[in-house]
Amino acid sequence: MNKDVRRPPDRVPELSHVSLSRKLKLQQLILVAKVIDTGSLLRAAKELGMTQPAITKAVQELEAFFSAPLFERTNRGVVPTELGRLLGRRAKSMNTELRYLTDEINALQGGTAGHLIVGTLIVASARLLPMAIRLLKEQAPGMLVTVREAGTAQLFPALATGDLDIVVGRLPERELPLANAFPLQHEVLFQESICVVVGARHALALPKRPRFADLANLPWILPLADSPTRIRAEQLFQDAGLPLPVDRVESLSMLTNLGMLLERACVALMPRAAAQQFVDAGLLAIVPLREAADFGAVGFSTRADRQVSPACERFIACLRESAARIAG
Repeated sequence: MNKDVRRPPDRVPELSHVSLSRKLKLQQLILVAKVIDTGSLLRAAKELGMTQPAITKAVQELEAFFSAPLFERTNRGVVPTELGRLLGRRAKSMNTELRYLTDEINALQGGTAGHLIVGTLIVASARLLPMAIRLLKEQAPGMLVTVREAGTAQLFPALATGDLDIVVGRLPERELPLANAFPLQHEVLFQESICVVVGARHALALPKRPRFADLANLPWILPLADSPTRIRAEQLFQDAGLPLPVDRVESLSMLTNLGMLLERACVALMPRAAAQQFVDAGLLAIVPLREAADFGAVGFSTRADRQVSPACERFIACLRESAARIAG
């Protein structure tokens, strides 16, 4: 009686770095990363200045090489498979290294070119960052600077993967999980406080010596509920024995907050260095209150596991000089 002998499945041959280096092209990997970022072949093609068929062909060539799909097509676009996400992560890292190589070559040849990508928080976007960029451009007008504003929860992961060169703004407390979640290093530039501001033309309606309680019934602009600054804002009301205002808007958008303060007789909390910029321009007035809150340390964060680019080194020097002027 013959036994049913089943052949084991053929083992998929392992890839080697030699075969990958011969078959893969950097441009193909960059295309994969762009499709993941945009979630669409069409949007990726537009941002890269290519046609959609060219993008599709490049993806299909990679899928044929790996004998596995990189994306799943859905009604909302394309979603990367596990293999697609792996290639996307490595592609971003390789693209970052290529950008650093370009910067280093430019720095070696002249020291005035390069591309700097800065992530910023609200505290730095009004005064510290513009001042530092001005100093940088005075030294290296040919350097391209890209600024991306978001929250710490979005900026730190982007910094860790190399999508950003540096993050400037309020530094998280060391005991917070986010401060130690990524291989980053932080440098304090100065300590900041929070002040209460109103629109310059609305300041005349306030008492000459206002107290915090005098502002309680006015409309307020407060930080978002998940913002570290919100804790300090709520503490001000608790110390005064007051509930949070019913008429309030929650926002971390500096431009939106400024517009609302100019448009309406409302009150907002703002880092003092940022507020002073608008006071000097005649747009806002700082309400002279005894109550004040510590905003925390303002500084910058970079990756701890690699050296910063020459462009970023130059920018850090400009940040330190700007911070010294603000703190002085």
